Formats: sequence, C-alpha cells, structure tokens
Amino acid sequence: MNVPPPARIVVVGASAAGLGVVEGLRREGYTGRLTLIGDEARLPYDRPPLSKQLLTGEWGSERLALRSTEAVEALGLDLRLGTAAVSLDTRRREVRTDRGAAAGYDALVVATGAAARRLSGTESVAGVHVLRTLEDAIGLRAELRPGLRLVVVGAGFLGSEAAAVARGAGADVTMVTDAALPLADVLGPVLGAMLARVHEEHGVRIVSGSRAGTVLADQGRTTGVRLADGRILGADAVLVAIGAVPNIGWLTGSGVPLGDGVECDATLHAGSGVWAAGDVACWPHPRTRSRIRIEHRTNATEQGAAVARNILAAPGRAVPFDPVPYVWSDQYGLRLQIYGRTRGADTVRIVEGAPEDRKLVALYGDGGRVCGVVGVNMPRATRGYRALVAEAAVLDERRAA
Repeated sequence: MNVPPPARIVVVGASAAGLGVVEGLRREGYTGRLTLIGDEARLPYDRPPLSKQLLTGEWGSERLALRSTEAVEALGLDLRLGTAAVSLDTRRREVRTDRGAAAGYDALVVATGAAARRLSGTESVAGVHVLRTLEDAIGLRAELRPGLRLVVVGAGFLGSEAAAVARGAGADVTMVTDAALPLADVLGPVLGAMLARVHEEHGVRIVSGSRAGTVLADQGRTTGVRLADGRILGADAVLVAIGAVPNIGWLTGSGVPLGDGVECDATLHAGSGVWAAGDVACWPHPRTRSRIRIEHRTNATEQGAAVARNILAAPGRAVPFDPVPYVWSDQYGLRLQIYGRTRGADTVRIVEGAPEDRKLVALYGDGGRVCGVVGVNMPRATRGYRALVAEAAVLDERRAA
C-alpha cells in the first residue's frame, strides 16, 4: 500500500545539515510545503573556513555561502531566517518561534547544530572570543595583529587552526590544553608530538597538562587567564575553543528524547515524526553499536541527505545511517585528513611516510580491526585506505609494514 509523503515538513536549522535536508527532499521529488527556519539572518554558510580562510582574511564572507540566493529560491521554501525556534509541541505538531508564529508540521527535522562552550563568567568580557559563527570569526579577525598576546584555551582542531592563523598574523600565541599534546586524543602520542613540534617551530607556546580556571579582566577587558594550578598567562585576547554543546534547550519538555543531542534510532528518527541531522544528532552507529554525535562538515551534509531519503521512504524501508566519518584540518601548510574513528584506538601504525618528513599515512586499530586512517600531506594515499576503514579490515602485520 502506498503511503503519501508528509504534507508539511519543517526543518529547524538553516545549517549545512538543514540545507542538505531540503535539497535532498526536492531532489527526491518532494513537492509538499517545506519550511526552513534559521536563527541567523543569513542563508546557510560553510563553517570550516571560519578558522581558516575567513580568519586569515584570504576570503570575504560572501565566499562562505553554500548556495546562491537564486538557488535557494528555486527550492520553493517557506524560508524564515532571523527566526529562532523556542519550543516544540509534539502533540499538536507545532514549532513555536520567537516571532510569535507557529509552524505546523507532519514531519520535523532538527538541524540546530551546536553552540560554542564558554568559560563561565566570560560572556560580557571584551577580548574573550569563541569561534562558531561568521560574526565570531569577524570579531576575532579584527583583533589579530603583530604583537597581540593571544591565549588559545583548547588544542583541538579549532584551537590549533586558529593558533596557526594568529601566528601567521604576527600574534604572540600561547595554547593551553589539559591534554599532554595538541589533538592527542584524536591523533595519538606520535602524531600529536609531531603537531606540537610544528606549532613550536612556528613560535606557539604550548602549555600542556593544564586547565584554564578563570579569565582575568580589568575594566571589562581581559588581561589574562589564570590556570587551575594558579599560574597566570597575560593576554590581550583569549579564544575559548573547548568544544561545543548541542542546541537542544528549545526542545526541553517536548518529549523528544534528549541526551548528548537529540537521541535518534539508527535511521535518525527520534519518534513522533521528529528526525535529526548534523551536529545535534546522536544515534547508534550500526557498526560500533555505540551512540555517537559527529561535529564535522561532511557528516552534516550526508546526514541531511539521509534524513530526506528516510522521511520519504515507504514504511519499514528507512535505512540506517552508516557513514565513514571524514574530517580535515589545515595548519601551517599541513593538510591532515582523517577517515573513520581514531579516538579510543588501541593501535597506531604508520604505513607510509614518516613524522619527520611531515608526510605520512597511519592506520588506527581497535581490537585488531582498522577503525581509522590519518594522512598528513598525502591525500591520494590516504583515500586509498578508506576502504579498510569501511570494512573494518583486520589490522595485520602486512598492513603495518
């Protein structure tokens, strides 16, 4: 028996994931009413360049747009930008917004992403930055100058990339991390040490194994960071890059299952006609059986397209979302590429190149199986190992040679 598609679909989040949903629906032939709600007053834009090309000034903000105005208009959307969703009534199937208007739906997609995690009490302190939106990046870029004392709290992808850009602008950069090495939880000790050496060669001071306690201020402007051990780092500006939290506050009391994001099943369905895509979606990965939430650009687009297909699928025909995650990072001319999952790996084996050459491919294993691959300045070779990740191949000595 043919079941008609939902007459009204609402997507909350004018993000890469939200755009992936609406484009996927139209591509699959959906002709019903399609509403896209976004709290920013601009069309969906690309976020990875915020800590790279936009922050350096190499790109202007217009280059970040994921689609032109004409392309978005061609989708035939009820487009509500500059409008924040404030609550959800799953019984009445309505999204309420800060504009006072409700959007009724038959199927709803939550694509509200995540917000930058901040240090407590820093919201109104001048010179303290996070890096999540275009406005954030423009604000930080305006401060970068030779001699600026910048403390970067956090040494993940975002903190490391911003530190590299700031050094390129002539800033005096100190990077603080509670880990032993930058990105050690992702890369492991050998590649983490390689990355640390690159930063130090470019003049970044790394304070490792330390946690930032409080941001110091005088007359409303930051003057430094006090570490948990009492040490004080002087600063003219501070970038807080300590991760993000999913934007789910507006769903409180809605009945949608919440935890580390919107908790979905393997098809990205959260029940009551609600689906999720992008940074906010938490789902059981079909291969690992563990719940994960991925904050990477490629995942957002792939999940958006997957949700679109599953919404329109016949009953019982929705397909579990089973990706090989991909993320990349640019730092000082190094291109790092990661396929799969490297956190929690119990084995790291370099299979091509060497850290001292700053060109290599490394396989990551978990329980004797390949769970991820990291490449540094070897894009073609790195792609060649993706299939091993996809099939969770045995990590044997031959492949480790």
